Amino acid sequence: MIKLRDLCRNFQVGTETVHALDHVTFDIPDGEYVSIMGPSGSGKSTLLNILGLMDRPSSGTYTLDGVDTSTMTDNELAETRQQQIGFVFQSFHLVPRLTAFENVELPMVLAGDMPSERRERGLQALDGVGLGHRSDHRPSQLSGGERQRVAIARAMVMQPKLLLADEPTGNLDTHSGREIVRIIEQLNSDGLTLLVVTHDPAIGGRASRQLKFIDGRLDQDQRQRESAA
Repeated sequence: MIKLRDLCRNFQVGTETVHALDHVTFDIPDGEYVSIMGPSGSGKSTLLNILGLMDRPSSGTYTLDGVDTSTMTDNELAETRQQQIGFVFQSFHLVPRLTAFENVELPMVLAGDMPSERRERGLQALDGVGLGHRSDHRPSQLSGGERQRVAIARAMVMQPKLLLADEPTGNLDTHSGREIVRIIEQLNSDGLTLLVVTHDPAIGGRASRQLKFIDGRLDQDQRQRESAA
């Protein structure tokens, strides 16, 4: 599904060039469960932005589902991001004035889906994370774990092939964090390709494969014999 070849991303900071990603090469097949690890400044977030089509590399190639993303127009990138990629962030990024259902519905509104279809799929997505009974609650009325479950439902409502999770348990207590991990791992068991950026070795170690970055370079590519999940 994902193929990177000599991927570089450089930033100019004053007179200095920062190599946020330095000739990164790897493949991720459909359905794999991968953790991306490394210290702050190692390039994890930059990599996630490129994989999520929110940024373009300075050089090298990123092929997604057989298509070289460097050939895509901005509109094609936006459409691919909307249809094929789900995002879950540490800070949830829910719209405070919208209910849980309205937050989940938002990607379908932007895609122009019919109201009847939005309602059916939105409620189904909330039911899938155990929050169908909280659909009319706003984020301020939900716990941190519930907010993250709403964010997962929103990420999955367009039925993407790839889920990118950036520190998905970073703002949660231990119990809520375990529940979020259980949900996203179940999605992976159902066939979704899952990439998790984390500082937590306990969470990173659950993946079937770990990519460890240092100073923008892929330092280790380790496959587990059997996922801890």
